[in-house]
Amino acid sequence: MEIVALTAITAGLFLVVGVSEPLSERLRLPFSVILAIVGILIGLGSALFLRWNFANELNFIAENLTDLPIRANSFLYIFLPTLIFQVTLGMDIRRILDDWVPIVLLAVVAVVISTLFIGGALHGLGITSLFVGLLVGSVVSTTDPSAVASIFRSLSAPKRLTRIIEGESLLNDAAAIALFGLFITFVMVGMPDPDIMGALRQFPYLVAGGVAVGWVMARIGVWLMAMFNRFELAQVSVSVALPYLSYVITEQFVSASGVIAVVICGLTLNFAGPGRIDPARWKKLTEAWDILAHWAGALIFILAAILIPELMATATWIDAVYVGVVAIAAFAARAVVLFLLLPALTLLRLSPRVEMPYKAAILWGGLRGAVTLALALAVTENGRIPDATQRMVGILATGYTLFTLIVQGITLRPVIGWLKLDRLSPIDIALSKQVVAVALQSVRERVAVATENYDLTRDIARAEAKDFGERLDRAVTAAESEQNIQDRDRITLGLIALAGHERDLVDRGFEGGLMSPRVYEQARWLAAQVMEATRSGGRSGYRAAYRGGLGFSTWFRLAVVLDNRTRISRPLAKLTANRFEFLLGQRLVMKGLHEFIDTRIRRIHRRRVAELLHDLVDRRIEAVEQALEGLKLQYPGYAEELERRFIRRISLRLEQQEMDDLLEEGLIGPELHQTLSTRIERLMQRERARPVLDLTLRRADLARQLPLFAELDDKTVKRLGRSLLTRYAGPGEVIRRRSDTPRSVFFIASGAVEVRTPIQIYRLGRGEMFGQIAMLTGRRFRGDVSAIAPTTLLVLDEARFMKLLRTNKAVRGAILASAADRDLSEASLARLRALVGEPDPDPPGAEPVPAGEPADAGQPDPSDPERK
Repeated sequence: MEIVALTAITAGLFLVVGVSEPLSERLRLPFSVILAIVGILIGLGSALFLRWNFANELNFIAENLTDLPIRANSFLYIFLPTLIFQVTLGMDIRRILDDWVPIVLLAVVAVVISTLFIGGALHGLGITSLFVGLLVGSVVSTTDPSAVASIFRSLSAPKRLTRIIEGESLLNDAAAIALFGLFITFVMVGMPDPDIMGALRQFPYLVAGGVAVGWVMARIGVWLMAMFNRFELAQVSVSVALPYLSYVITEQFVSASGVIAVVICGLTLNFAGPGRIDPARWKKLTEAWDILAHWAGALIFILAAILIPELMATATWIDAVYVGVVAIAAFAARAVVLFLLLPALTLLRLSPRVEMPYKAAILWGGLRGAVTLALALAVTENGRIPDATQRMVGILATGYTLFTLIVQGITLRPVIGWLKLDRLSPIDIALSKQVVAVALQSVRERVAVATENYDLTRDIARAEAKDFGERLDRAVTAAESEQNIQDRDRITLGLIALAGHERDLVDRGFEGGLMSPRVYEQARWLAAQVMEATRSGGRSGYRAAYRGGLGFSTWFRLAVVLDNRTRISRPLAKLTANRFEFLLGQRLVMKGLHEFIDTRIRRIHRRRVAELLHDLVDRRIEAVEQALEGLKLQYPGYAEELERRFIRRISLRLEQQEMDDLLEEGLIGPELHQTLSTRIERLMQRERARPVLDLTLRRADLARQLPLFAELDDKTVKRLGRSLLTRYAGPGEVIRRRSDTPRSVFFIASGAVEVRTPIQIYRLGRGEMFGQIAMLTGRRFRGDVSAIAPTTLLVLDEARFMKLLRTNKAVRGAILASAADRDLSEASLARLRALVGEPDPDPPGAEPVPAGEPADAGQPDPSDPERK
């Protein structure tokens, strides 16, 4: 009978969950508020049902509802891992990292401040002891921002603000549970006297243990799911196991924080998974997790709410006053964070600026949810905690949760309306009119084609076309009369749409096997960076973001230093190969943006904006081509092999599509299709393997490509290659400043630089050098030197350069020729010739050189063995 009751209760709860969502939309209330109300009604109804002599054969269901066979640990072990893991999978990790300061402030610092405020208020008013007050504070400090986050999304609030709220929901549960575990030991009877310093010393281990287990479990999960890339359900099954294994292993075997383990596991999977799993399968995996989390969140809310009548059974009016104290303290703590600490971080440029209406919405939207009820239930079920403490924690936590859900939850949407956050901006209003006009124009064209194809009655079609045409005319008139969108705003909106399409093209390239996982991750990150920078900085932000994406990363520069200093070239070879692939992928993606501008953006934002966007994309393509050309000049054979493999992957992907079409058309059977697909996949795996990039001889090869060293023999070039250092510079990077002391000479192997002097600006390209005159004459640089494209430089220090001058006449001639081009005085040229060891061609009072004696007599002979 018990199994029947549990089955009926489970089915009924799922039915309630299904009905509650459309009901919340109809009543315009947060989903969690509806679930809480329904759960309370179920708890009250079950108790009343048992008292009435009505339908006694169903009493076993009411008995199980009033005495649910589920405890606080069940809430934490069954539901919490699912909820936390799903939140981590749905986040944009790289964007979250950009806003980690306000997220940590709201999620961790705010929880600590709220705990201290509430505990201090309860203790200061003599309501509880200090540690009981702190325990109450830790229980009620965890917020459930899902309601305000969902409303922000429905109102098209700034994505950055919504992201901060979602980040808060991820971390504040972990912070509150950690504080709960700390303070509960202080109120338990029969436990050793707690040592707060010892507990604080143990806290780093709790965090580190959770981080380690979560990271290891995620890496194992990614490895398994990459192996099962053709088995979609197997991947989902592995992902379901990960949060529970992480939580149980960390809690039971490592004695660390299971919540932190689940958070790290989800974040690691989110970061590494999209690059190892096919995008279509990754999307389905996240959709499966959305369903699981929806069920888990709804069930934990209902089940916890069912227990509310029991927890509040002994509440009195004085308890309501105590709940008011908790509410005031919680509001005060959250206000301190939002209106004092957050603006201070904004002034320090550590946090984005949050407008006052949004702060008010966040303050009022700090609803408490199922985790608070689960922690309160854990206190009431703990036999080592005195009954008075159990009652106080249970009533205060449950009462305050009810206050936030009923009072704040019901009034949240009206408050947002009062703050005028539910209104479109003038730009959005004007744009909506234009979008409607363009959409109706496209619909009319398609309807005309459909009318002809389906051979519909012409009179009816003509009458409907007339009505539709009148609607279209009204939409066009409204769009043309709107003057609120300036060209600057149109360009920004067009660039945002362009960045979104860029992300879609990156996904398609990866799905088509044209990008490796590492290139896919980097390209998708760049698309997100470009979109975010465009939202905040417009056209200039767009330019700065993509230029930064084409620059050289910190890891790349460290690899260059390692290679220059120790000749350990493997890290640099790997990162250079990654850069090759990334630039090839960028070139592929950029080519598809022009069509999107012509087919979509031009129709909404008009021709002038489309032309400006075409120009921006062309400049971006030019920057990619410059960077790619520089790498091709350095490693021509490697670039050729990469392009060959790229073409072979395209042909294999087309071959696979042809096999799929033949199967769908019934021309081949499943067995033959499986055999052919396996063969194609094997070939594709071979083509995905990247060729090895050998950097051993690259400096000598680069030096040989420079006109200055073209006539040197192989032995000299090889010796020179060992003396040269490599330096990479991204667009806009300053290579040398005018105030620097000249100690080296720079040779441009690829790219270009710009020299800014007080008088003029001139540019130097591949094969040219700079810094030689300043070093030889001891003067400062003529101006600042910066890269105007991705540039590769070969650097030779002063001692080796002077040795090269003394041993090579061609180099001396090039130096003197470059000095003559600088319009130096005759006295300066004479001093320079003396420095480089080159005699004056016609010094005053000089005797003619005797016949038969070489013109450079007295200079070291490069062919002399002793000199070498």
